[in-house]
Amino acid sequence: METKHQVHNLIILDESGSMESIKGLIIQGFNEIVQTVKGVEKDFPEQEHFISFVTFNGRGQKLLHFIDPVSKLEQIDDKRYQPDSSTPLYDAMGFSFTKLRQVLEGKTDYDVLVTILTDGEENASKEYSGSSIKKLIDELKLNRWTFTYIGTDHDVEKFAASISITNSIHFSKTSSGMKEMFASENSMRHKYSQNIREKKDSSTDLYKDEYSGQCVQ
Repeated sequence: METKHQVHNLIILDESGSMESIKGLIIQGFNEIVQTVKGVEKDFPEQEHFISFVTFNGRGQKLLHFIDPVSKLEQIDDKRYQPDSSTPLYDAMGFSFTKLRQVLEGKTDYDVLVTILTDGEENASKEYSGSSIKKLIDELKLNRWTFTYIGTDHDVEKFAASISITNSIHFSKTSSGMKEMFASENSMRHKYSQNIREKKDSSTDLYKDEYSGQCVQ
């Protein structure tokens, strides 16, 4: 039996207090991503997709899924997603990247797609700094890790670039803005898997032609 190519989808979702105003839209959008990832795996049968899903705020990180097959991916609701407290973004990244990298150590037949979704810049990390996260991302990009950054209420392009992320989009905290952003996110996932199939680079331009807002090239 032929071994399938592993694709690890790591999603890091801000659960800080400022996300409360778009809580319902975030839940709806994330649940659309759930369906998209399941659909992508069906459209690319040579790939086996896994989900690691982390939410974070000043109270710590919550690991809701870790290398689970997509069939086990659950939708979130207002009990599983409860925005509160501050935004220790660097700590959430460092925790998530390191945990997944340890498991993948020594393996070669895989790709990793990281998606970070936040409405604000770092303001509360204690273990990781911007420079340490940038260094970690630069190292991981050499090992088939692709990073995407989705943000609002801050200079998204500038912040993403500061930590070596070149796939980023800015969204507005409106129903139409969120809808457009999640539609772009879903299209991007199909594009990413198509790039794997065709052995194309995904380090930049994943959102190009997919989104009418900002696009980092």
